[in-house]
Amino acid sequence: MTLRENKPEEEMPVAEMVKNAVGRLVPTEVNGKAQTPFLGVGKFEPTGRKVAPPIRACHQYALDKRAPSMRAALEKIGLRDGMTIGMHHHMRNGDQVAVALFDTIAEMGIKDILFAPSAVFPCHEPLIKYLENGVIHHIEGSMNGPVGKFASEGNMRGMGILRSHGGRYQAIQDGDLHIDVGIIPAPSADILGNATGAYGPSACGSLGFALADSQYADHVIVVTDNIVEVPCLPWEIQGMNVDVVVEMEKIGDPAKIVSGTTRLTKSPTRLLIAKCVADFIEAAGYLGKPFQAGAGGISLAALAYIADRMREKGLRAPFARGGSTKVLVDMLNEGLIGAILDGQTFDLDAVKSIGEHPRHVPTTPFTSYNYHGKGNWAPYVATSVLGATEVDVKFQANVVTHSDGYLLHGIGGWQNTLFGECSILAFPLFRGRIPIVMEKVTTVTAPSEMISVVITERGIAVNPQRADILERVKGKGLPLVTIEELYETGHKMCGKPQPPDIDRHHPIAVVKWVDGTLIDTVYKVNS
Repeated sequence: MTLRENKPEEEMPVAEMVKNAVGRLVPTEVNGKAQTPFLGVGKFEPTGRKVAPPIRACHQYALDKRAPSMRAALEKIGLRDGMTIGMHHHMRNGDQVAVALFDTIAEMGIKDILFAPSAVFPCHEPLIKYLENGVIHHIEGSMNGPVGKFASEGNMRGMGILRSHGGRYQAIQDGDLHIDVGIIPAPSADILGNATGAYGPSACGSLGFALADSQYADHVIVVTDNIVEVPCLPWEIQGMNVDVVVEMEKIGDPAKIVSGTTRLTKSPTRLLIAKCVADFIEAAGYLGKPFQAGAGGISLAALAYIADRMREKGLRAPFARGGSTKVLVDMLNEGLIGAILDGQTFDLDAVKSIGEHPRHVPTTPFTSYNYHGKGNWAPYVATSVLGATEVDVKFQANVVTHSDGYLLHGIGGWQNTLFGECSILAFPLFRGRIPIVMEKVTTVTAPSEMISVVITERGIAVNPQRADILERVKGKGLPLVTIEELYETGHKMCGKPQPPDIDRHHPIAVVKWVDGTLIDTVYKVNS
């Protein structure tokens, strides 16, 4: 079977499609680069050496690296047609740099930029006009909201590539994704380019997702709205990796960078799921062990239940990984956890804590998730509580598309967290009358052996491949069911959903596994 790349009609070559280890068709070439299909977990071994940026002499750089404008900075580093720009998403839906950046690039008359952010958000909807007029050729990065919908409808010239946070670092390190220009919004920076996200009017906490860009990009531009005296401490981005510093009036909206308070769910259904998560973790013997935390309502409520039980039993976890919130900060201050290893900082309490507490530290995809490294933190986590858009009866899971086929979510660190001892997917059995447990997921984001447990309000299904876990929780009063029973219950309650109306001759994106191989293809939705 062959499919055309998503390019204008006159330049559509044929790309061969092959079946990978999970039986999904994936292209052997994407955007002109040869690809390796998913071979199975741990089956692909990388070769070669890490890439490196050009060597430059310090005498080429003034002690004050500031440029008077974004345009001056881009002209200084020599931006030209067809280059790749990388950017982090720690500013989230409050980011004000990306749109201003591409407004400037458009004014300069530059086209065919490959934009490779760690993620885009609804605030980046204005970038669609630059995808339409050719300023941006295509996006390689998580596409949330309107930009994802735009791509899903077949409007992007190149194919999107979806990578996990660790997968993005791995791709840049390995040379699979070459960054010509790394743009790093930084809430505070000095004139040398040392930068932090811990404080400033646009404080966002960790800047870990910018590390790869700062280390491997040919050119690095730090953009800030808060110049501080030398040295900017504690620096996460080292000025020795930075070419230019640009001041903007405002790089982000604090109200949208973080939520003032990340609230625990009040939904009775979701609270029941959260309690089931805590019951399961206690029954399986994971209470008091390192865990991965999230900022969703179910995860926060589960953490509150877990904290109560640890307090009652006098337990202390060595550390917690993941996005930090007030719930985690309170656990740290109380001594229920020994440290927070912070990949993203989700609320104002966490932003304050990361700037003040010595054991609340920012981490990066290099230390946390990079699969092509000599170890990372993911396997040290006993439990991770995650969500999903779909799970099927084989325990394959999806986090990037909805059941209608639309690409509306990113992978984030989701794939990477699955390498802990026990990965838990917790969600309501249906959303909007659409069952979450499917016969087959629309898009495979993780193979079945990586999902340990599915927890819903209608029961807990342990993956048969994890007989060790099932043995630990048998006879402990948990509402154990099979995944098939969850499937049948969901479909009896909601009916069988219509299959997505997609064009399987028109791929619009690919999903990479953590090792850089292709695990699935995303297709055009017939709108």
